[in-house]
Amino acid sequence: MSFLKRLFGGGGGSDAGDPKSAAPAKQIEHKGFLVSATPYKADGQYQTCGVVSKEVGGVMKEHRFIRADRFAGLDDAVDISIKKGIQLVDEQGEKIFG
Repeated sequence: MSFLKRLFGGGGGSDAGDPKSAAPAKQIEHKGFLVSATPYKADGQYQTCGVVSKEVGGVMKEHRFIRADRFAGLDDAVDISIKKGIQLVDEQGEKIFG
């Protein structure tokens, strides 16, 4: 499968997941933010993916992130997804939603 086809959504393989519809594998609270790990299977491995959310002014805000890191095991992908979410919160705080 060519790189361009995969880049633009052409045939991601039978195990390709949809990061927008993935149920959280783990969630933690960090500094008032909810960090959710939502890794998905891609090309036989688990892609680092997650959501950082927080209620701001009565509105639930979300920031979804996907990183290039892939792992053979789901547990490793979940752990790294949580660490990346925490890192985003620590570095950007509420600016992440702007």
